[in-house]
Amino acid sequence: MTDRHPTLELWGGAECTVVRLGNEYRDQAVETGHHDRLDDIDRLIGLGVKAVRFPILWERVAPERIDRLDFTWTDARLERLREAGIRVIGGLLHHGSGPLYTDLLDPAFPWKLADYAARVAERYPWIEDWTPVNEPLTTARFSALYGHWYPHRRDYPGFLRALYGQCRGTLEAMRRIREVVPGARLIQTEDLGKTFSTAPLRYQAAHENERRWLSLDLLCGRVTARHNWHKILFGAGIGWGEMEAMESGEASPDLLGINHYLTSERFLDHRTHLYPGHGVGGNRRDTYVDAEAVRVKRLEDDTGFAPRLREAWERYRLPIAITEVHHGCNRPEQLRWFAEVWETAGKLRDEGVDLRAVTFWSAFGNVDWRSLLTQRNGFYDTGAYDVRGPEPRPTVVARAAAAYARGEQFDHPVLDSPGWWRRPPRLYPWSGSCKPMNWHGRKLLITGATGTLGQALARMCEDRAMPFCLTARDELDICRPESIAAAMEQHEPWAVINTAGFVRVADAEVERDSCFAWNCDGAANLAEACASAGVPLVTFSSDLVFDGLKGAAYVEDDPVCPGEAYGASKAEAEHRVLAAHPGAMVIRTAAFFGPWDRYNFAWAVLSSLAEGRRFAACPNSFVSPTFVPDLCHATLDLLVDGETGLWHLANQGRVSWHEFAVRVAEAAGLDTSLIDAVPQTEQVRDTTLASNHGPLLRPLDQAIADYANEMRDELRPAEAVAAE
Repeated sequence: MTDRHPTLELWGGAECTVVRLGNEYRDQAVETGHHDRLDDIDRLIGLGVKAVRFPILWERVAPERIDRLDFTWTDARLERLREAGIRVIGGLLHHGSGPLYTDLLDPAFPWKLADYAARVAERYPWIEDWTPVNEPLTTARFSALYGHWYPHRRDYPGFLRALYGQCRGTLEAMRRIREVVPGARLIQTEDLGKTFSTAPLRYQAAHENERRWLSLDLLCGRVTARHNWHKILFGAGIGWGEMEAMESGEASPDLLGINHYLTSERFLDHRTHLYPGHGVGGNRRDTYVDAEAVRVKRLEDDTGFAPRLREAWERYRLPIAITEVHHGCNRPEQLRWFAEVWETAGKLRDEGVDLRAVTFWSAFGNVDWRSLLTQRNGFYDTGAYDVRGPEPRPTVVARAAAAYARGEQFDHPVLDSPGWWRRPPRLYPWSGSCKPMNWHGRKLLITGATGTLGQALARMCEDRAMPFCLTARDELDICRPESIAAAMEQHEPWAVINTAGFVRVADAEVERDSCFAWNCDGAANLAEACASAGVPLVTFSSDLVFDGLKGAAYVEDDPVCPGEAYGASKAEAEHRVLAAHPGAMVIRTAAFFGPWDRYNFAWAVLSSLAEGRRFAACPNSFVSPTFVPDLCHATLDLLVDGETGLWHLANQGRVSWHEFAVRVAEAAGLDTSLIDAVPQTEQVRDTTLASNHGPLLRPLDQAIADYANEMRDELRPAEAVAAE
């Protein structure tokens, strides 16, 4: 991808929402660790940003009283930005309703916010750009129309009053700020989507498409008596005087900050039967499903950033910045989205749109945004950095952003394929079909076509639109260097993932030569070939490089100490691979379980109990079982990020084989009394894996729950047979 527009600026920002749920608050800066890392500011600066959307949030600075402010956290960080010459866009509310002494429906809310704004401006009179309220329309909808956030209302008058209060608060806040900073500029952000519909629901789509401009129209002074929403606002209890206060246009933004996500655009469909599993809603007149417009084929030319930005430009003719770019998905899709938005910005500038900047958002990720923060699942989505380790780790998105900021090209093999929002599998089944896309991009080479891991990685690559070639032993024999050379020449891979090897742990003692040939010599041969070709290599090792006698979980820098032949073969392979190819990545993992094969411990438990048979498991051997889909996702993300060296990837948790059997059975609703605790060793052994890089895989219990859900249909026939 090429930046043809060197004056297009890169901006940045950390996800900083402080949202009230009942009488509790969730603070994304705290939950992502951003609050505790002063050097996060240096990371933003290092990527080449020209401006940072920075939270000086009311709930954080003055949580108890408006005259009791604590600027300690903001002082230290803003000073670093100021010293580096980075412009600051000061944000005062980010999806919040204010501290406990106010809320969105408080009649005094606008003036309380303005009072706070004045105090902040007095503290930082050098800040010229301000966003008093982030996304007022979105916040009003989620807080007072859908009831997700405080004050948890679900009525139209409440929604409109919450929206008006935020817009009036913005006006009053900017007035007070400009008393201190006469040239202060308003950078007003809003999530901009569009609603589409089936014919019977066009009236509802038209209503929502007018409503989407309401916050910006209010700020721009457009909601006069001639405006379609003037009477609606008056009917919600907003008086003539209140509306007249907004008509001056004094709060007209100096720059529009447009945020847009892949689910921002909606499709209303009265044919609810076409969406099994979707929630059904309505408007008291019609019942319908609120679906994702990006999954409707006929809308593919009218969805996305480009048409929405064109609409905003034509409507307001104000300078525009894209103020949030983030996609909570796997790494290739995150990179494709960021690259597409950057390229789109360049094309719109060619058309004459006054587009100033693109902002990478959620720089340090976010927690539980997939549930709109309403559930505490601890689900972390990475941003430009992954913060799950001791230090935030830059992802490929950070490298791309830095390249664009320098006006350079950025290339990666995953950009050879379009994002999922451009691919046929995204479509709802009723929406139509497309010819399957043929992926002609640069390929991954995966060895081990007959194995669990090779098959699973191929499945994941297919889902991610990462072209690959999965080879069996007769196509690529890793024990023969000439076979490797032929495959490399034929496929010209951009990376190699090795899953081939000797897997029969119990047989390794009697087939030691074969085990070492496949696990050690073969892996070393691949490492030498990949190093010579300058190609990244990923290969897999095992928790059995440890004897389990440490008495605690093992991390990457623990010395290997295998207790038997299989582990010894893997330990020697690790050494030889990293010696031959320092740019390789060696992943240690543990016993697999997953939905796509029947040769694992978890399936043995389920199939036995479903047929009423007893099952024996060892209570004094402890492991960290690894859910294959989680392992594959993490492996591919790390590969795309360009990581190297030794990594432990296993689901978080320590269980004995007996406890693992019980948890799997409980999750599947089977009789755990059939599971016997039968020691297989006298000495307690624990090969649990932990990681110096941080826990990249989710907790074991969550993986077990997903596994059990996926396997229930497979167990029903066996249960029926047992019942008969």
